[in-house]
Amino acid sequence: MTFPEVVDQQWNTYAERHRNKTHLMIKVVAVPVVWIAVIQAFGALLLMLMPNVSGLGTLLWALLMAGLSLFLQSRGASMESAKSPPFAPTKDYAQWLAADQFVNFPRFVLTGEWLNALKGAG
Repeated sequence: MTFPEVVDQQWNTYAERHRNKTHLMIKVVAVPVVWIAVIQAFGALLLMLMPNVSGLGTLLWALLMAGLSLFLQSRGASMESAKSPPFAPTKDYAQWLAADQFVNFPRFVLTGEWLNALKGAG
């Protein structure tokens, strides 16, 4: 499956899988943490290319932040009545995760759907 197909497939049921107030609040904080962690990880990798500079601590910190953020998001997703589909291949899961973090959740917020879901969550 191509990345655009994953994005479209995920978006078709996105609102159904984001109705729990706790999950919505976790996502609005945790997704930007993933963005920051990815930027830090790339920066750390670039630092590691320079002689006599160690970016290992920054890289480990970024991986810890991303891992904790994704863990909290999965806990929030488990509170939803509509669940995400199961994944077999790692590539499909990686695409699904990237689509969620970098395309569909920002779209969900920018279109006002996140706020509508939060208001309807009660």
